[in-house]
This record gives sequence, structure tokens and C-alpha cells, in this order.
Amino acid sequence: MISVENLIFRYDSGSANVIRDISFIINRGEIFGFLGPSGAGKSTAQKILTGQLKTYSGSVKVDGQEIRKAFRSLYNRIGVAFEFPNLYEKLTAVENLELFGSFYTANKIDADVLLKMVNLFEDRKTLVSSFSKGMKMRLNFARSIMHKPDVLFLDEPTSGLDPVNARMVKNIIVQLKQQGTTIFLTTHNMHDADELCDRLALIDNGELIITGNPKDLKLRFGERKLKVTFKHDGIRKENEFALKGLGSDLSFLESIKSDELETIHTCEANLEDIFIKVTGHSLIDFQANTETDASII
Repeated sequence: MISVENLIFRYDSGSANVIRDISFIINRGEIFGFLGPSGAGKSTAQKILTGQLKTYSGSVKVDGQEIRKAFRSLYNRIGVAFEFPNLYEKLTAVENLELFGSFYTANKIDADVLLKMVNLFEDRKTLVSSFSKGMKMRLNFARSIMHKPDVLFLDEPTSGLDPVNARMVKNIIVQLKQQGTTIFLTTHNMHDADELCDRLALIDNGELIITGNPKDLKLRFGERKLKVTFKHDGIRKENEFALKGLGSDLSFLESIKSDELETIHTCEANLEDIFIKVTGHSLIDFQANTETDASII
């Protein structure tokens, strides 16, 4: 559905490359995540894939069309929700949806149905200027799916949302994927990427470091051992056992038979661990390259 080959991008001729020769393919009906810190190039890549930045080198195709030469009709099949919602604040929620809906020729979901989906129906006639960030995020998300897009681009879709509404948005994303929507998700939220993505790419300083299924990556970079917490004579203890030969490990078998077992955990890596291993720094501690303007990445 999306094919990127040798993509390179810089904002002007005197600046360093923001995107540094990356290639990847996203299959139809897949949730593909771009995971990286602020300033890594995630949002720039998304702007290229949605046709907003056209002065790139390499090839970027969406459903077979080179995006910088794409026919206008392609945008009837693309939905976009960026992290900072661009809404008309002097209009109500329902007026915003009706206005943006008029831009599409595709069949659209009724505005009231959308507002119920994102828990905004009671605020349908409220001016958007009085909305919180979380409410704007939900309205922006509803706007991105109103025309039933084949391809959906999401940038930090749970940013500013409380746990209940974040769960609601993630459930809708999963439903869309089940209906065949191809979803490109950019985020620095490791939990969202781990939970939602069929495959993900770790990006750092404009370079694609590694791609793969989250579970496969965690197993690949994790330790093949089991951590057991138990109580012995009223004292809490913790032991680690190698997964290889675990079924015949007498010490492990004795622990789970005779002691008060509390927890058992495999020692697979999390996405933060993996990022540190392949880049040498964490997602949080990363400082954007001073040669680029992180505010526009």
C-alpha cells in the first residue's frame, strides 16, 4: 500500500538532511509505527507521505502513485490527524465536521455518529474555542476518519487524552485495521506502539535503525531467562532461571512446588531497552541535532 525507497529530505540546500536515505514497505491493512524521540524525523516523514512536502529525493508511493505527482482523487482515500489539531475555533464541533466533510466526494460517516464515537456528542454545538486539548484531539481524530479513508496517518493520536479516552481511540484504531484500513502511526509513546503496531520502525536522527514486529524485536533483544519472585519462610526472594532446559531445572521446579509463588516474568526487552541498545541513548534523553530545527520536524 505504501512503498518508500531511498527517501532523502532536507528543508533547504544549506541544511543537513532531516531524512537520511530510508526505505520501507507498508502492507495493506497493516498498522505500521514510526517510533522515535522528538526531532528524529517522524513528523517530517509523515508530511512527505501525505504530500505536504514534495522536494524529496527517492520514491514515495501510496497505492502505486508517486505522492508528489498523485491525482487529487487519492486524497479522498487518505485521512490525516496531526498532533496539533487545526480546527476552526469559531465553529462548533458539528460545524467543523460538516465543513471538512464538504471537501470530500467520498461517502462520509454522519457527524453525529462520529461525535458519539469519540464521546463528544453532548458538546456537538459547543464552540471549539472552549474545548480542552483532549477534546480537540478527539474531534481532530473524528475528522480524519469521517470519509472512511483507505490509508490513515496518525501523529501521536493519544497525546493529551485521559486513560479512558485514550483507550477509546485505540479501540477505534484497531477496529479500522480490522476493516482493512492501512495505518501509519508516528509516536514516541512506546506503550501505544507496542500495543497497536503490527510492525514498527525505530528512527533516530533521520535514520531508520531497525524494523520488525514488536514481539519479535522484544524477544530478539531480550534475555532468555525467567524471573521468579516467591516467599520462603516468610521472606520474599527472587531467582532467575535460564529458559533453556527450564523443564528439567530442579531448582526451578522445587521453587514453584514448595515456596509461596508470587510472580513469574520472562525477561524480554521493552521498546525503550531496544532503542537504547541500537542507538546508545534513550528516547527521553535524546537531544535533537542542532543542525536542524526540531520545531518543524
